Amino acid sequence: MADHQPFPPGARRGERPAAVSACPSCGDLAGRGYPECRFCVELVDQVWLPDWHALLAAEQLSEGGSGERELAELVLEDEVGRYSWTCTDWAMTLVTCSQCGVESATGALDCLRCAMAEAARWSWHHSGAGDVITPAEHALRVARAVLRAPHRSRDVVASTWRLLIPFLLVGEVATVGQVQRLRAHVLAGHYSDLAACATHVQLVGLPEIYWRRDESARGDHQVRLDHPRAPRAGVVEVQVPTEA
Repeated sequence: MADHQPFPPGARRGERPAAVSACPSCGDLAGRGYPECRFCVELVDQVWLPDWHALLAAEQLSEGGSGERELAELVLEDEVGRYSWTCTDWAMTLVTCSQCGVESATGALDCLRCAMAEAARWSWHHSGAGDVITPAEHALRVARAVLRAPHRSRDVVASTWRLLIPFLLVGEVATVGQVQRLRAHVLAGHYSDLAACATHVQLVGLPEIYWRRDESARGDHQVRLDHPRAPRAGVVEVQVPTEA
């Protein structure tokens, strides 16, 4: 296997869209149709693919070749932080769960192996340090993971990330307060109105719904997107990515 620095950064190779635009296939804002819309899939996954292609090249393997699946399994079995988070995520899309037979970490909630794979995914971030993954990159990572298996989260969580992902793709980041207000409006049945917002400012610049107001809140600040802790040895600790 090729040598790699500890916790190499991810999502720094490909080009991001310069601005949010309508998807020519599904008609929604590009990215929001992920993972059902082919164009949205290509737009979102182009953040991950360049790192995976670079790893394939380093290992002298070709995409779709007989060795790609084996490499994906090795990436997931190796020590945490040897590969970029983008390569870890992409490897998961190539490996099927030995218990339920679907893509790793996307099975039904009662699939223990999918739950363990999802928890293990986030151990990369807990062990990493420095600027190897920015808040914007982490938000995009959470959004993609949730949308690939929306049935594993509450409807409001999946809907909130679906609304945000077109803007995350161009580098926008919402504050904690903005995300909480957005989720409150989704709960209040305003998804259609929110989906009509053409800019990030319009989407997150919402007034608080009075019954969601928290007078003890500290105010808006850069979002801290928490995620599951890695399971301790001998203990199966199943958590899901942040709902904020």
